[in-house]
Amino acid sequence: MHWYRWDEADLLLELKLQPGASRSEFSGLHGDHLKLRIHAPAVDGKANSTLIAFLAEAFGTAKQQVRIERGELSRIKSLRICAPQTLPPALLQLGLSRE
Repeated sequence: MHWYRWDEADLLLELKLQPGASRSEFSGLHGDHLKLRIHAPAVDGKANSTLIAFLAEAFGTAKQQVRIERGELSRIKSLRICAPQTLPPALLQLGLSRE
């Protein structure tokens, strides 16, 4: 399994989160997952909310376009980004492409 795949216009990401980091950022690959550091703690859904806002901004979409498909309560998550408008340079360097 690869850390991303396309489902027509939607991008599916396999993530490993590190909540409670000093800032939210892409942190490279961790096996078959994209590792993200998230500023918010993993308490009361704060990390998930921060994750969705971070990815929406990074991919140029509305927050409603980013959905957690699997792993709501886990550090390992599968997300769908509906029709991303842009691809973050940090992820392009890791091999993300529209192919």
